[in-house]
Amino acid sequence: MLGFINWDVNPVIFEIGPLAIRYYGLLFAFAFYAAYLIFLRIFKQEKISLEVLDSLTFYMIIGVVVGARLGHILFYEPAYYFSHPLEILKVWHGGLASHGASIGILIALYMFSRKHKRSYLWVLDRIAIVVPLSGAFIRLGNLMNSEIYGGVTEMPWGFIFVRDGGTVPMHPTQLYEAICYLAIFGLLWWMYNTGRKINVPGYFIGLMVTLLFTSRFLVEFVKNVQVDFESTMYLNMGQLLSIPFIVGGLLTMWWSVKHAKA
Repeated sequence: MLGFINWDVNPVIFEIGPLAIRYYGLLFAFAFYAAYLIFLRIFKQEKISLEVLDSLTFYMIIGVVVGARLGHILFYEPAYYFSHPLEILKVWHGGLASHGASIGILIALYMFSRKHKRSYLWVLDRIAIVVPLSGAFIRLGNLMNSEIYGGVTEMPWGFIFVRDGGTVPMHPTQLYEAICYLAIFGLLWWMYNTGRKINVPGYFIGLMVTLLFTSRFLVEFVKNVQVDFESTMYLNMGQLLSIPFIVGGLLTMWWSVKHAKA
C-alpha cells in the first residue's frame, strides 16, 4: 500500500537575477525536443528533407503556444483578459488550454501543408504520433507547478499539494492524464513501426484525437474546476470542449476506413 504523498516541490529550479528557470518551462521545451527527435526518425525513414522538418517544427511551436494561450483566454477567462490585455502576453503566469492548442495545431499544420504542397492528412497522421507524448510532458509540468489537480480522494496515491495550501490528499489528475497520453503514444508508435493503418490517410489522427480526448473527458470527472463558473455545470468546460473532438475523431476514423476500402 502506498501512503499519501506530501507534494512540496518548488516549481522554480533556480534563479539568476530576475530570470527564473521553472520545471514547467523545461518540460514544455523538452516536449518539443522529444517530438523533434521522433519526427527526425520518421523523416529519415520516409526520405524527407530535414529542411521540411525544421519548417514543420516552427509551425508546430507557433500553433501550440498561440492556440493554447488564446484557448485559455477565450474558453475560460475572457472577461479578465479583455479587461487586462497586457496579461495576455504573460504566458509564464500560466493559462494554457489543450483544446486551444489542438485548434492551433490544426490551423498551423494546414498552413504548413499548403506551403510545402503535402497532403494535409499525411501531416496530421504523423503529428498524431508525437502529440500525446508532448501532452504527457506538459501534464508533468502541471504537476511540478502543483496545479490542475483533482478533488479529495482517500486512495493511497493521493497527493497533498502543500504549496497550494493543501492539507488533504487530492487526485493527482496530472499523472492520470500523463499516463493515458504515454499509453496512447506507445500504441501509435507501435502501429507506425509495424505499418498498421499508417497508409490509411486520416486513421492515425482520428484514433489519436478519439483516445486522447476520451481520456481527458473521463479524468475531468475527478478534476477540480479551473474557473468558478464551472462549479454549477454537470459537465465542465474541459468535457464540453472534448465532445466535438471525440465525435470528430470517430468520424475521421470511419471516413478513412471507408475511403481506403473504396
